[in-house]
Amino acid sequence: MDNTACPPRGEIAADREAVLPPAGLIGVLGGMGPLATVDFMHKLLRATPAARDQDHLPMLVSSIPQVPDRTLAFRGQGPSPLPSLVEAGDRLVRAGVAFIVIPCNTAHLWFDELQQALQVPMLHVADAALAAVAERVGPGVAIGLLGTDATIESGLYARRAPEHAWLLPTAEEIGKWLMPGIAAVKAGKLAVGRQLCGRAAQALADRGAGALLLACTELPLVLDDRSAGVPAIDATDALARAAARRSSAARAPV
Repeated sequence: MDNTACPPRGEIAADREAVLPPAGLIGVLGGMGPLATVDFMHKLLRATPAARDQDHLPMLVSSIPQVPDRTLAFRGQGPSPLPSLVEAGDRLVRAGVAFIVIPCNTAHLWFDELQQALQVPMLHVADAALAAVAERVGPGVAIGLLGTDATIESGLYARRAPEHAWLLPTAEEIGKWLMPGIAAVKAGKLAVGRQLCGRAAQALADRGAGALLLACTELPLVLDDRSAGVPAIDATDALARAAARRSSAARAPV
């Protein structure tokens, strides 16, 4: 084989050291779950006006599904996901990302500790989702919250926006429909997940929810405005649009 066109290995290493990461490089700390991460990537593409490959936003994706279960950790029934999140996030930081997003709502229960460990800007999914709520529904509308029991019980959203009238699923609805529905989506059983999560959504709508916040990244894969019967605010989409705006601003010519 003719290797005359290939530079010596030392020159390749030197070239790598000289290459700077692209401006606005998005770090996606995903894998929780993998399908939700792919869904986030698709929504990021959809949020980006582009006519050619080079117009799209640069991103590096860490999809390591072996992060310990966030809900079990919240319940005190499993190990903390924080060490795994820090390890995956550190890889993104060392690669030169400008900021990090996490397409998993429950993982945000460790957001502050993770940001302190990584020392890089991070976008919070609740901030993005609550901004989307303000865009779509007016004041005084009761917001039904759908997510894992850890996201709901922790007050991740309600504490951040106490001005909203929040309607929460009952413990029975969470245990019978919502958590099994989310688990079905993670297992790739979308029809089952759609049926179960749809029943939880309908229960909140029946109790007076004027809109639903889909605060688990599996939920938008099986619920939307039509199936929910009321406006369904997609936290994944809100986070993708926030990431697109930040990356685009960093890439805009001065």
